[in-house]
Amino acid sequence: MNLTDIAAALGGVLEGDGEVEITGVSSLAESGSGDITFLSNPRYTSAVASTSASAVLVNSDWTGECPCALIRVGSADGAFAKVAVLLSPPPVVFEPGIHASAVIASDASVGKDVYIGPNCVIEPGAVIGDGCVLVAGVYVGHESILGASCTLHAAVSVRERSRLGDRVTIHNNSVIGSDGFGYTPDADGIYHKVEQLGNVEIGDDVEIGSNVSVDRARFGSTLIGNGVKIDNLVQVAHNVRIGDHTVLVSQSGVAGSAHIGAHV
Repeated sequence: MNLTDIAAALGGVLEGDGEVEITGVSSLAESGSGDITFLSNPRYTSAVASTSASAVLVNSDWTGECPCALIRVGSADGAFAKVAVLLSPPPVVFEPGIHASAVIASDASVGKDVYIGPNCVIEPGAVIGDGCVLVAGVYVGHESILGASCTLHAAVSVRERSRLGDRVTIHNNSVIGSDGFGYTPDADGIYHKVEQLGNVEIGDDVEIGSNVSVDRARFGSTLIGNGVKIDNLVQVAHNVRIGDHTVLVSQSGVAGSAHIGAHV
């Protein structure tokens, strides 16, 4: 795309040659000819003067030296994310259909326009909402419910009686509804398992990264609110409650029965 078209798509103000062709995105330090980059953190201002990029996205009030064209926008960070989408290959689309190797219980409910990929297993009583995508090797346990337009990437497991809202995305190898870590010692100090009889309930518009474990409750529910974003390698223990639009960053852990509010 040329810079004139990019500026128009972003609603930004172009300073420089609008006919310059942009073929990729990169960081300030690693960019070269044909790349567009961005400055959102003032601590990296000095890197703008030495960048080899063909264009830089900056906030509208930015002042400084720039050796190439620039586009002023309300948020350089947000604009750069949009440009990356414009210049990238189109996303993979899974057309509705059920792969021959999928195993689906006779009393499971599968909605309209659903894609169920190779080697997926849908247990009895499970419900798969309209427009869901189960990429490959996904397991949906007994009586679990997936709302509309959920995407479960390869090797995701959703254990029995879990509840997912609409537009939930779960990335590879994550487990929803594994047993909570509960044991009690007897008089001899030998530990015996405490049955974990609850479930996990996840709200709408939640995204969960790869290799995340969300444990089912000992009783009641482990609750994840609407709009929550969970990074890779996070542990959420049994009976935890996480409020709406909270973010958990990678390698964090939340101990059993902890309550986290909204927008944390």
